[in-house]
Amino acid sequence: MMLGLALATLRHRRAGFAGAFVALFCAAALVCGCGTLLVTGLFGTVRPERWAAAPVVVSGDQEVHATIDKGKGKTKEKAKPTAGRAWVPAALADRIAALPSVRGVATEVTFPVLLPGGPADGSWGHGWESAPLAGLALAAGRAPAADDEVVLDAATAARTRLAPGATTTARTATGTLDLRVVGVTAQGFDSQAAVFFAPGRARALAGHDGLVSAIGVFPADPASAAATAADVRALLAEGPATAADPATPAAPAGPGTPTTAAAPTTAAAPSAVVAGPAAVVRTGDDRGRAEFPDAAGAGVRLVSTGAVLAATSLLVALLVVAGAFGLTVQQRQREIAVLRAVAATGRQVRKMIGGEALLVGLTAGVLGAAAGLPLGSWLHGRFVALDVVPANLPVVLSPFPALAAAAATLLTGWGAARVSARRATGIEPVEALGEAELRPPRPGAVRTGFGVLATAGAVVLTALLTVLHSDQASTPVCYLAVLLWCTAFALLGPLVARAGTAVLGLPLRASRVGGYLAVHHLRAGAHRLASVVTPLTLLVAMACTVLFSQTTTGHAAAAQRDRGTTADFTVGPRVPADAAAALAAVPGVRTVTRVLHSQVRDGLTRRSVQAVTPGRLADTLDLGVTAGDLDRLADGTAAAADGLGYRLGQRVRLTLADGTPTEVTVVALYARGLGFGDLTLAHDRVAAHVDVPLDDELLLRGDGLTRQALAAALHGTPGLQVLDHASTAAAAAAGSRTGAQVGYVSLGLVVAFVAIAVLNTLAMGIADRRREFAALALIGATRRQIRRMLGWETAVAVVLATALGLAVAFTVLGTYAEGITRGTAGPAAPLPSLALVLSGTAALAALGTWLPARTALRGLRRRA
Repeated sequence: MMLGLALATLRHRRAGFAGAFVALFCAAALVCGCGTLLVTGLFGTVRPERWAAAPVVVSGDQEVHATIDKGKGKTKEKAKPTAGRAWVPAALADRIAALPSVRGVATEVTFPVLLPGGPADGSWGHGWESAPLAGLALAAGRAPAADDEVVLDAATAARTRLAPGATTTARTATGTLDLRVVGVTAQGFDSQAAVFFAPGRARALAGHDGLVSAIGVFPADPASAAATAADVRALLAEGPATAADPATPAAPAGPGTPTTAAAPTTAAAPSAVVAGPAAVVRTGDDRGRAEFPDAAGAGVRLVSTGAVLAATSLLVALLVVAGAFGLTVQQRQREIAVLRAVAATGRQVRKMIGGEALLVGLTAGVLGAAAGLPLGSWLHGRFVALDVVPANLPVVLSPFPALAAAAATLLTGWGAARVSARRATGIEPVEALGEAELRPPRPGAVRTGFGVLATAGAVVLTALLTVLHSDQASTPVCYLAVLLWCTAFALLGPLVARAGTAVLGLPLRASRVGGYLAVHHLRAGAHRLASVVTPLTLLVAMACTVLFSQTTTGHAAAAQRDRGTTADFTVGPRVPADAAAALAAVPGVRTVTRVLHSQVRDGLTRRSVQAVTPGRLADTLDLGVTAGDLDRLADGTAAAADGLGYRLGQRVRLTLADGTPTEVTVVALYARGLGFGDLTLAHDRVAAHVDVPLDDELLLRGDGLTRQALAAALHGTPGLQVLDHASTAAAAAAGSRTGAQVGYVSLGLVVAFVAIAVLNTLAMGIADRRREFAALALIGATRRQIRRMLGWETAVAVVLATALGLAVAFTVLGTYAEGITRGTAGPAAPLPSLALVLSGTAALAALGTWLPARTALRGLRRRA
């Protein structure tokens, strides 16, 4: 019976349920879009390109593994990706080639080669012996033989406009090379540029003696690749390989024919075990993640970003949907009271309202989830454009996020409707009739109790931010604290609205008609004011937190870099070693500090690292040392940022970017970790273990230095910039703005959802007041006076919501800044951005009032 009544109610109150439908639709779309990012990070695959023709590939383990003790004898294995490519012993290729199920092997080395007109990232050099891994064939020219000869893949040749016989320069880690193109392959690569050298020259440029980045395995029977992979795994299980035999095998007969032994290795001590990560056998799409190490890191980032964004979206949706259904139930109090008066039980009414919510939620959830899939694709595309996700990690459009979003939306709507109807269906029928006419009652004890608990939780989370010093830990807590504060205000809304009306109503008395009417309507309709103030407060608080958490960390990091960089000039980016030597020879140069940025793992914890040449470091960098002595920085030592738990003299075991373990002793602690990274290591300890050992920058200090003299010393290395102190700070600020765009894209959708909720709530509130406007018109009020009354009401709501939203945002941002900057800086809120948020909120509220008011007042009799 109650389900039929619910269907009838929906048919006759379509406008009343339109607001709830819009809120649920947007919630489902947002949750589904965020879930798509999460699924892409978990199950996204990267297809191999350079290794596509090798059914089996052996490469280094690109993960750090740890066993976590969970207590009571239980343990859990966890793994995190390293930042770079892991290498394996070249001698392992001989052992694999000797297996009966293997027809041949082909090895590969990888190193950065930057060509004029080529990509700034993803441009790699290899030896021509690795051509069989991709099944490459020459379309023109011949294979490289001399040290200055190269072959380009077809896509790179077209992009750089180079053909056989052309000459060019290339930047590598050792220096700038003069090269001659002698061949172009018939195939091209979509996600990278490939430059092939003669095998011996490639190994020398790679700089990894006795190691290779991959070994491609070709089965004797192409149909039995799985059996060959199993044989290789069994071989690896027997024991580690050594880099012992430097003998040179026969060269491959052609680019399509794999060799039957390892590529020649450079001088390595016989029987010396090459330390490093274990070798791993890869088949299928697993080869792609090893070929593109950044894809694994991007997958982890998508998982964390998608999870945080989905959780935030769900909490925001819960708050917005609860407000929408709460307003719907408030508008139907008279109808509910009549049902109670004609013997309908509270359970029956709740069942009716729950049935309405299920019907609306099912429709909105299904449609919203369907809209969420293209939204997820759009989000993925934006992350690719911002270089957060590689283009060769495609979006995964799975039905699971859509189903989860629809189910979550359905349950959220049903739960919000049931909770909103609790008081109206829980009191006696006579009391319900009285409250329907004399609204609103004071918040119930249960609601007030939950409001106090939400306030307490928000206070705890806000205080917790002061002891969280990493962005990964503090950002989710920051947004959760904002949501808890807004939840508390929503639960205590009528009390907050009454207090706000008492204060803001005083100046409204200056308006004899519109202001007078607004004050009395606000006092009588505190529940209605609270329903408008809640989404407006959420909008201001979330927008300020999203915008100014980024500017707070960006400005603090920039300030630390600005105060800590004492060099006269900075040269970069991607600086080869010979450029550093050339600059050191310029008259007047006293110190050249090479700086290379990377990431390491301390256990499973990721740490940002700057690797520097230790000599005369105080000339170019001031890290704000608080303990120890930075002059002791050497190959086996490190300096660490304050607040990370490190102490002087501590031995720290780290995993470098390529998976190589190392131990360092902490000799100094410094305060400017936000600007210069978590750890500072010696340059030589890090440079040999990163994919791109080109220096990110050179810091120069000397007497009488000029930009012209330094630029002249770099004439043989095109593409490098010489920046003074001010230009360096501006370039760093531009980089921070690019990074901040990721947060804007991610949480900007949440803010957009809240903005829609504001319009939705205002439209629902004004549409329900037609009878009230008609009564005012009957007693002589003109449409202009009614519009002025609505304008004053909206102004009070905007001012109150702005005050509450700013109080929430800057309270949370204050403790966030205290933790993330370790007390060195406060919230940074640029006035133009703050003005944009506040003016946008006011304009949105005005639009949300004017449009529905125009419609509601259209039928009223005109009066002079």
